[in-house]
Amino acid sequence: MTPPSRDEFPLRDIWLPAYGPSIVSSIGHGAVMPVLALRARDLGADVSTAAALVALLSVGMLLASLPAGALVARIGERAALTAVGFLDALAMAVAALTDSVAALAGAVLLSGACWTVFLISRQGFLIDVVPVEWRARGMSLLGGSYRIGLLVGPLLGAMLIRVAGLSNVFWLAAGAAVASALLARVMPDLGAESRAHARTVGHLSVASVIRQHRQVLATLGIAVVVLGVSRSLRTSLLPLWAEHVGLSAATTSVIFAVAAAVDVALLWPGGWLMDQRGRMVVAVPVVLSTAVACFLLPLATSAAGVTAVMVLIAAGNGLGSGIVMTMGADTAPTSGRAQYLGAWRLCGDVGNAGGPLMVGALAAVVPLAGACLVLGGVTLAGAGWVGYWTRRLDRRLAVSRR
Repeated sequence: MTPPSRDEFPLRDIWLPAYGPSIVSSIGHGAVMPVLALRARDLGADVSTAAALVALLSVGMLLASLPAGALVARIGERAALTAVGFLDALAMAVAALTDSVAALAGAVLLSGACWTVFLISRQGFLIDVVPVEWRARGMSLLGGSYRIGLLVGPLLGAMLIRVAGLSNVFWLAAGAAVASALLARVMPDLGAESRAHARTVGHLSVASVIRQHRQVLATLGIAVVVLGVSRSLRTSLLPLWAEHVGLSAATTSVIFAVAAAVDVALLWPGGWLMDQRGRMVVAVPVVLSTAVACFLLPLATSAAGVTAVMVLIAAGNGLGSGIVMTMGADTAPTSGRAQYLGAWRLCGDVGNAGGPLMVGALAAVVPLAGACLVLGGVTLAGAGWVGYWTRRLDRRLAVSRR
């Protein structure tokens, strides 16, 4: 399907099928994420086991990246969204009902895998329906729809815990997953003809698609890893530093809320900048803001200082909302697109998992202030890599649009 031209495309015409399932599903995820460790503790897990269980969500996403691309290629985005919506609901029901830590771990792992299929399907749908001139704005709004859910979900979860207990948050997530699956049914089944052709001639394997596009994945793909590491430092390094300087959990939560508001406020300007000025102008600030923040963090010894550093990171992150999905769409082939997007997603997941691992490894051998400086140097070098390769991408896109 060829996306419509700039003049005939209003975003409001696709908001329900494009963004409705994302908002609803992410509300469920947002409600569950803050209480996963608490649920594990209720079932008898110790602190380290509870922390490992929370990490299984990212592990599930990481493990499912490549298989998810192959699945979407075979059954299509609409069917994939429907299937994983019901599977995620099943996982959340198990999490609500089980009295076993092992069963809870399995449910979390399955939920992470479902979320990866969901993300790849949403990205593929927008590639088809949004014209190239509006691509970054469309992807930024998709990133924004996840953020809205992750803001609303914890609030709903907190109210539900007060009146009905902790396990009922998982029923809320199950209901959200079912609702997202049903909403997905209103979207058109794009790509049916290409899937029918692929069944006739044979589907491309994930390995063959990766081999064919290995140069892009080894250059821009590494830039995506750097972006993932930079973004994950906000949620792994900042809370540790806040605790280090004596801020309470409530104060830290308020700081994160302020940063989230800044993040959301810059969604549309960031998408507009990408569409008008190229990908580099927002990709570099995502990494550079984190690098500068890491260098400044050892100087932040008060709530005001930590807030300022957090807002700096949020500004870069907000401008870069949707940047990874946008570049994935820019570089995705027509044949083997879903398989390619799975590999692209894997790059992002490696970065998201790598950031917390780097923080943990450095904090074990050097003081936290020293870890901040090392991470600042690493991300500063990464900003150079991101800038070089996104600039090359911008030049290629400019030539292709002439």
